[in-house]
Amino acid sequence: MALGKYSRVDNNNNTRRSSSYCSTVTIVVFVGLCLVGIWMMTSSSVVPDQNGDDPAQEKKNQLEDQVTQVINESNDGSNTPQFEDNPGDLPEDATKGDSNVSLARDDGTGNLNTQENQENTEETKLDESKKDNEQSDSESVEKNNDSGENSGGQGDFEENSDDKKADPEESNGKPDSDENDKKSDSEDGEKKPDENSSESNGDKVDGQIEGKVDQNDNKESDKSSGEAKDDGQVKNQSSNEVFPSGAQSELLSETMTQNGSFSTQATESKNEKEAQLSSKEYSWKLCNSTAGPDYIPCLDNWEAIRHLPSTKHYEHRERHCPEEPPTCLVPLPEGYKRPIEWPKSREKIWYYNVPHTKLAQIKGHQNWVKITGEYLTFPGGGTQFKHGALHYIDFIEESVPDVAWGKRSRVILDVGCGVASFGGFLFDRNVLAMSFAPKDEHEAQVQFALERGIPAVSAVMGTKRLPYPGRVFDIVHCARCRVPWHIEGGKLLLELNRVLRPGGFFVWSATPVYQKIPEDVEIWEAMVELTKAMCWELVNKTSKDAVNGVAVATFKKPTSNDCYEQRSQQEPPLCPESDDTNAAWNVPLQTCMHKVPVDASERGSQWPEQWPARLEKSPYWLLSSQVGVYGKAAPEDFAADNEHWKRVVKSYINGMGINWSSVRNVMDMRAVYGGFAAALKDLNLWVMNVVPIDSPDTLPIIFERGLFGMYHDWCESFSTYPRSYDLLHADHLFSKVKKRFV
Repeated sequence: MALGKYSRVDNNNNTRRSSSYCSTVTIVVFVGLCLVGIWMMTSSSVVPDQNGDDPAQEKKNQLEDQVTQVINESNDGSNTPQFEDNPGDLPEDATKGDSNVSLARDDGTGNLNTQENQENTEETKLDESKKDNEQSDSESVEKNNDSGENSGGQGDFEENSDDKKADPEESNGKPDSDENDKKSDSEDGEKKPDENSSESNGDKVDGQIEGKVDQNDNKESDKSSGEAKDDGQVKNQSSNEVFPSGAQSELLSETMTQNGSFSTQATESKNEKEAQLSSKEYSWKLCNSTAGPDYIPCLDNWEAIRHLPSTKHYEHRERHCPEEPPTCLVPLPEGYKRPIEWPKSREKIWYYNVPHTKLAQIKGHQNWVKITGEYLTFPGGGTQFKHGALHYIDFIEESVPDVAWGKRSRVILDVGCGVASFGGFLFDRNVLAMSFAPKDEHEAQVQFALERGIPAVSAVMGTKRLPYPGRVFDIVHCARCRVPWHIEGGKLLLELNRVLRPGGFFVWSATPVYQKIPEDVEIWEAMVELTKAMCWELVNKTSKDAVNGVAVATFKKPTSNDCYEQRSQQEPPLCPESDDTNAAWNVPLQTCMHKVPVDASERGSQWPEQWPARLEKSPYWLLSSQVGVYGKAAPEDFAADNEHWKRVVKSYINGMGINWSSVRNVMDMRAVYGGFAAALKDLNLWVMNVVPIDSPDTLPIIFERGLFGMYHDWCESFSTYPRSYDLLHADHLFSKVKKRFV
């Protein structure tokens, strides 16, 4: 019986041979098995010794018996000289299957029995497909002896595994004779070791199989590598057709389901590969900086600061960006909490969000900031308005009624803002204040402002122009800003002249305005002389306010060039016509003044509409002859953008799941006309409109609308503290930045 069975296996597709030929083959196989047994006993192979001729053992554990069979048969092929076997045109690696099968059997022994039924579902389709390939063999291959056919069969299985996987229906079309069933049973034994090897050795065995397929058909290898991982369900369907009855069919049906607690190896491997790829692409580390949670790359670049030739003009407070922008994460301060919402944040913030006490110690007596339990509180506002900023704001308007907060005066610049209480309370007057101060010994003053929900940036008046266009601010304010306006020909005051609108006000309430000590008197006299040479009119100088004990001097910029032309001395000189007043990014300061525009169609020749009418109306100097950003005539372009963002913002508010009551500080990273900010005007927030330096210069239009913003290069860090903004809006920003590197 044993000989009869093995003869059928060894002669897979020769079922119609004569009985005399079968007898001859049987004798040859028997002799071969004997020789293989002797060889296995004397060799160093790790294949366990099994008795393949015992029918009882075969019935008890058919799978192990079949694995042993394929090993023996493959070993027969390796001893071809003893049988005078000619392997013909079979590839060399067809005879290398022995070692692979042995390893698979050895490595997979622990899992072989427990996963037997599951593996059967994976292998049955391959069994049936193998019949097709073997039937297509030439007559010369059929005449090879039995061991040669077996070794070739192993090679055929490996080489054509992709065809078998890809074409499960082809095998289903064959008649299911008893002989075919038996061949399927025996061939299972050949394929199980390879399947188990794939599961136990993973990608290593996949690579071996692909290498063999590549030697014969590169196209087939592409299919094989993909289908071997993804076609489990097709294999299960095929196996159900081959084994249609009994408990085995029931088990096969169960293995087809993908429910329950057990995921597939393919899924687990795919997820792990994706996780590893993701971790490689986005491997972020914490920034290692002495600034810690307050790290601002372009302001804390101490390597560059140490090599500055001079710090006389506050060069060490200016931007010095690293050559390689940092790709690290700034850590949170210990104990950080979600910020307090506006307007309560104007009065108090969490101490651990900005855990700095130095400013409270230095300026506590001036009511800048105090530590109150777990809060930092802001009882007054600043040095010049200890008893509240609102009284000070009203005091300014009373001294100069043309200031008209929230109507004529909408966008102002606050120089040396401290904790920005002045700008914070101007919201009550419908005024936007662009506040700035350096990152200096007044520890975290701008950070306090932003945490309170007040607009501010870290900047200094040093050697470069401020990042704003010319003639855009309605008022420039300086309380006790400690800026030496009068020195070096008034270079710093001339920068304020550049950004101030013709007819705009400079409000100054520093000690030289009202104190009589010699130093202050000297500064005041120098300022009067300088402002007169600049053709600024001293509109009013008040006496001391009874509440805050300060006085205010208000100067007005001229609206024509008459005064410039009538000066006896051209000091400070007028800037050349080639000097662009809007050029502001990293441009050195110049000791000169720009002429006032006089053409009715030129920006700055007229004062904007009063607020809020100026928000919706196209600027008077935007002409139909000009082409807008989106290709239409400039006024039409402006109007279309305005309507577009009204619709988009409506969908933002209603459909994005954002709790807008918790949003206060907003940045539009590519603002264009400022339509996004304009559409948010009814919400209790403010928007920093950024115009990238490589985009069309539309920032003057944004200011004309009664909004504010600044220029910036998004290849560098922004001049603000970490955790400054509640919402960042980027419309077509990254695609634009990416094009710069193409």
